[in-house]
Amino acid sequence: MVTRVATVAFQGIEAVPVDVQVQIAPGLPKFLVVGLPDKAVKESSERVRAALVASGLGLPPKRITINLAPADLPKEGSHYDLPIALGLMAAMGAIPQDGLDNFVVLGELGLDGRLAHVGGILNAAISAQGRDMGIICPKDSGPEAAWAGEAIDIVAADSLLALVNHLTGHQLQARPKPRRQNLDLAALPDLADIRGQLLARRALEVAAAGGHNLLMIGPPGAGKSMLAQRLPSILPPLLPRELLDVSMIQSVAGELVDGVLSDRRPFRAPHHSASMAALVGGGLRVKPGEVSLAHNGVLFLDELPEFQPSVLDSLRQPLESGETFIARANARITYPSRFQLIAAMNPCKCGLAGSPGHTCKRGAACADDYQSRVSGPFLDRIDIRIDVPAVSAADMIGPADNAEPSQIVAKRVAMARERQRHRYAEAGHPEITTNAAAGSTLIEKIVNPDAESQALLLQAADRFNLSARAYHRVLKVARTLADLAGVDKVGRPHIAEALGYRLNFGN
Repeated sequence: MVTRVATVAFQGIEAVPVDVQVQIAPGLPKFLVVGLPDKAVKESSERVRAALVASGLGLPPKRITINLAPADLPKEGSHYDLPIALGLMAAMGAIPQDGLDNFVVLGELGLDGRLAHVGGILNAAISAQGRDMGIICPKDSGPEAAWAGEAIDIVAADSLLALVNHLTGHQLQARPKPRRQNLDLAALPDLADIRGQLLARRALEVAAAGGHNLLMIGPPGAGKSMLAQRLPSILPPLLPRELLDVSMIQSVAGELVDGVLSDRRPFRAPHHSASMAALVGGGLRVKPGEVSLAHNGVLFLDELPEFQPSVLDSLRQPLESGETFIARANARITYPSRFQLIAAMNPCKCGLAGSPGHTCKRGAACADDYQSRVSGPFLDRIDIRIDVPAVSAADMIGPADNAEPSQIVAKRVAMARERQRHRYAEAGHPEITTNAAAGSTLIEKIVNPDAESQALLLQAADRFNLSARAYHRVLKVARTLADLAGVDKVGRPHIAEALGYRLNFGN
């Protein structure tokens, strides 16, 4: 007789159904796991054996075979412990088989029988709901699974023994409740802390309003990192659909702490020593990288030229398509990666090129060599480029300049984003919520510049040799500037300001 328990394998953020088949047959005592298991799955035999003993149940001295079907799908992770253990207990008659028939089971077992949290619970719960099934998981994972909806049946226990008591009807487990943390702008760094830098503050607001990529170039200590760190304080909270997408990625990556979902947009700031796999995803288990963890949020790259050129160029495709395609010998995975890139860099190696009173011994070649580490095609995907000049100590000692706080700027950004979301929904594209995400054909139709604006664009294209991508990105920024101003028609002043941001450091 074969006992079956349902679980899942993860391919990207998708939870693929897996059937755990347990057979206890006469023969020499052996515990065999088949079906392309990785090392963590193979080691489950020892964890399951110890957990059953700790729960007062020993394995029979027979040949035990665990088949993970489909057999040609790689199985990775420790979440197979619990379905294997429950399948064995059902095969031995310790728990009723029919109690497991309508559940997807995930969980890692400790040697003492306790259940530990595993990643991907939210994805598995959503998959289970789509199959009209419930989910059995560790207690710490219960609040995360509860986000799949009120209709799904959830059993979340802290130990194998507590789970057995529930399945046998001796002590039922309460249904967990979802936990949520709402965005608190007051807890974030405030824009009012920034002294001076009026152009940079304006550019940051425009970038936030339209979801545009931004590059800041300036000497050390000018405030580039401070500006980037305050971007989350002016971004609107995640929309419900965005919240679900972000949480599913975080769940697979194991970064949902205590199952708490937050409507705060992700802000990822990897060090410049990050590898290509760390940034775009990959590794042995093809995990999501920083670009996917920043989905619907911000990816901040400080000291941009210090990243390996090949690593930066690997961002070109997700910047354009909003998705990351990872192809390996054993897997082909797609992760959503619609992020907003904010980058900062010094103008040269010493960082003082262009500063008043500073003369570099190497001349202009120093800055040219340093900035050439960032390729032209990569820069072509950045909408806004600004110079962030140094702020002197005297400016810092003087009285504050009564800069606008983040709360006021955030209201303007929210209004501009609402205009964009409403516009694209009316145009039949509800999946597009920002101007930066609009396609080239759509943005041309939306902007439709007048004759005066077209003449300015043509003049700039001829003089600065704008690429087709640069032209469309200028239109997107101009549309955002009009949205911030609360006007429906994009005019010549909006085009001129957008070109100023684009042509600040070449085209």
